Amino acid sequence: MYPATAFAGKKVAVFGLARSGLACVESLASSGADVCVWDDRPAAVEKAEAAGFMAADLRAANFAEFDSLVLSPGVPLTHPDPHWTVKKAQAAGVEIIGDTEVFARELPGSGARTVCITGTNGKSTTTALIGHVLKSAGLDTHIGGNIGTAVCLLPPPQQDRVYVVEFSSYQIDLTPSLAPDVAVLLNLSPDHLDRHGTMEHYASVKARIFDNQRSGARAIVSVDDQWCQMISAQVPSSVDAVRMSVLQALEDGVSAPEGQLRDQRAGKVLAEIDLTAMATLRGRHNWQNACAAYSAARALGLEPAAIEAGMRSFPGLAHRMEQVARRGRVLFVNDSKATNADAVEKALSSFERIYWIAGGRAKEGGIDGLAHLFGRVAHAYLIGEAADGFAGTLGTDVAFTKSGTLAQAVSDAARDAASDTSAEPVVLLSPACASFDQFTDFETRGEAFRTAVMKLDGLTNTGNEAA
Repeated sequence: MYPATAFAGKKVAVFGLARSGLACVESLASSGADVCVWDDRPAAVEKAEAAGFMAADLRAANFAEFDSLVLSPGVPLTHPDPHWTVKKAQAAGVEIIGDTEVFARELPGSGARTVCITGTNGKSTTTALIGHVLKSAGLDTHIGGNIGTAVCLLPPPQQDRVYVVEFSSYQIDLTPSLAPDVAVLLNLSPDHLDRHGTMEHYASVKARIFDNQRSGARAIVSVDDQWCQMISAQVPSSVDAVRMSVLQALEDGVSAPEGQLRDQRAGKVLAEIDLTAMATLRGRHNWQNACAAYSAARALGLEPAAIEAGMRSFPGLAHRMEQVARRGRVLFVNDSKATNADAVEKALSSFERIYWIAGGRAKEGGIDGLAHLFGRVAHAYLIGEAADGFAGTLGTDVAFTKSGTLAQAVSDAARDAASDTSAEPVVLLSPACASFDQFTDFETRGEAFRTAVMKLDGLTNTGNEAA
């Protein structure tokens, strides 16, 4: 934690008192700011008061007295309707920011550098991979943001410190002075439209990650979907833009269409890295993550050999194509984080013979868009509220069992995969659903999968290795 010196002597309202909100309150208060906190959840208010912070119902507050409103990124800013705190702040002409903006205002003049990552899918893995590569090369590197560690809990900015920060669209919306030394946009597909209204607005928010970059900063942007293509053409000319692709070889950019990462400038090959043998970077989506990580690390001065070494030692992330165990030839993979079809597509594309556990609380679109990959699925095991709907989509194309619970699905899938004669049958939890019908969050669901797998007999090796 560090004092938010840019807010010293100012009066700040903070709404939203989860972990990142409380960390921000502490940072503001330690700088001498006059902080007033509130949350719609009484338990959160009680926790803040127990920690010594002044709570007051902001509904009754005179917002004209505040210099800033720090809003939790989970609170609606524009859609489906602005939160009541947003309306009060706007009426009073008070700026609305997030904890990430409090962090951003501490950076100028500190000598610290920032690598900021956004996109619809792959943000957390890319953030972790970049952080791991930089740490492996000896840089003073700290990882935070949407990936887990609140930015106000990071150590204070100082010369040569590097922050690798994952940004959601909500956080970008609340960080008007965001000016990364290196900014990464991985991909864009429909998501969070309940909070952004349209895909156009969602894309415009994501594009803001490049808006304030200074001359000579590095912008790394995929050109593998139409939205990112459009944004890549709008990156300010003063910024050093690097395009990346895993669908085509680029003569000017970083690409890995067949898992062979190649850095080219004007057709000249500057570096090549074979990604296909890296267990934790398996699949086209992870090749995209690797292209982004390579480009970010090069922007910070690392040589290709050091980057490759860091990639090879990357342990991966829990619940993101995490290799939990093997049982003979059968591999068990925890991809509980895959809560939408686009994320599941990455997992299904990474394996040839799959015993697929899917279901939970369905999201819009279901699994209809995955039909082109059903041929890879040997059998599906359906759980939760979505079981009947998913069964209707699978129809006669994929054999399925309505297992109901995750524990039963693991048992059913393990039994069937054991008799499969292919080289590597995979029992894959990749739900394409939210977890809230049976679990509190995707992490709890992933832990339940891991627990069920670890109860099986005959496991030959285990480890937190993400594919």
